[in-house]
Amino acid sequence: MFYLTATEMLRLLRTRQVSAVELLRAHLRRIEEVNPRVNAVVTLVAERALREAEEADRDLARGRWRGPLHGLPVAHKDLADTAGIRTTYGSPLFADHVPDADSLIVRRMREAGAITVGKTNTPEFGTGSHTVNEIFGATRNPYDLSRSAGGSSGGAAAALASGMVPLADGSDMGGSLRNPASFCNVVGLRPTPGRVPSPSPTAAWFTLGVPGPMARTVEDLALLMSVVAGFDAASPLAVAESGAVFTEPLELDLTGLRVAWSPDLGGLPVDAETAKVTAQAPAVLAGLGARVERVELDLSDAEDAFRTYRAWHYALSYGDLPQDRLGPNVRWNVERGRAVTGADLARAERLRSGLYRRMTAFFDTYDFLIAPVSQVPPFPVDAPYVSEINGEALPDYLAWMRSAYWISVLHAPAASVPCGFTAGGLPVGLQIVGRPFADLRVLRLAHAFERATGHGTRRPTFR
Repeated sequence: MFYLTATEMLRLLRTRQVSAVELLRAHLRRIEEVNPRVNAVVTLVAERALREAEEADRDLARGRWRGPLHGLPVAHKDLADTAGIRTTYGSPLFADHVPDADSLIVRRMREAGAITVGKTNTPEFGTGSHTVNEIFGATRNPYDLSRSAGGSSGGAAAALASGMVPLADGSDMGGSLRNPASFCNVVGLRPTPGRVPSPSPTAAWFTLGVPGPMARTVEDLALLMSVVAGFDAASPLAVAESGAVFTEPLELDLTGLRVAWSPDLGGLPVDAETAKVTAQAPAVLAGLGARVERVELDLSDAEDAFRTYRAWHYALSYGDLPQDRLGPNVRWNVERGRAVTGADLARAERLRSGLYRRMTAFFDTYDFLIAPVSQVPPFPVDAPYVSEINGEALPDYLAWMRSAYWISVLHAPAASVPCGFTAGGLPVGLQIVGRPFADLRVLRLAHAFERATGHGTRRPTFR
């Protein structure tokens, strides 16, 4: 039962073929069985969830359907505040922190009827694309327990891949949602900034970091987007369009669609096995009727823009915390943020504005851009990060994720969808990028690719 899609689970709930309690117990048994090996769910609230499931069943008996996620078990990233549930942000500084209010994405999922089973692991403050922290340790990849699940939403991705929950929320600044989806053979959407609002008392206009949905199928991804997307007055960037747009059909006729294929996003090093797997994607889309053209891109201006804005954000958000009690990655980012000058921000703004203008013209020619999500397949879980690709040494822990964070600068929606496996059975994801605010069209292309390939149906065997 735990590997049914969320959509299928909801149909069984609504037709009373299964109760919310039965569904929850099945997932709790699965968590008990596999989580000790994977370490994806780090705070479990089983008793609270059972009470909520019982109430959901009473509502169903009375003919009351709370919303699109009624009775469905979900988990929330440990960066998202959850009222009454420990939320650590992956930091020893907040090891015992219990918020008194839900974040917006959590509140919308709960108001839609979802039942929270717990929190999913994340690196400290979501820093880095490898999910490990001093409180809970590392999350392991269900397809190979010696490998990383990616990050920073690695706990969410691993929980989905393992059948612990059918839906989860994540967040993405430099690939934190797309990278773990790629590593764990699930799907994730980095929405256009503002599509899923993220109110903030300190960085309300910051657009690099966004919350977003994660699932095992694109149909389930759209389901969750229909709940979490939509206007919120507390966010100045919030898109006015209702989340109901994501209930529209996902079927897409690809005939004549113009798809740009970039195997390396302008010369980035890409691991040979990742390159081999993702190189199969153009033929799949061409077979569905799309006109796929290999393109040469220059997104290099995104490098300085991303690093400057990211550093500034870290100094703003974490600069007042005791630096000697933070992990090295957070301290490194804060130090760089404190060194950012007005001239640095002016240069970053010029670079990003010019890149946005060029990509607007690009999307006048092409409907989509496809590329690898990550430049490497899942790496050893004991490694702090990827230090070299194809023999090319990388300067720091960020550099191996340029294929994701360069896209973050574009203010565009980007999905990760399963693309296949390496010879050793490690998942590889395809990145589908659309023009800004074309989130539904990105999901539609991802849905077509998913159905044509079936890669997402391959489950881990926990070797």
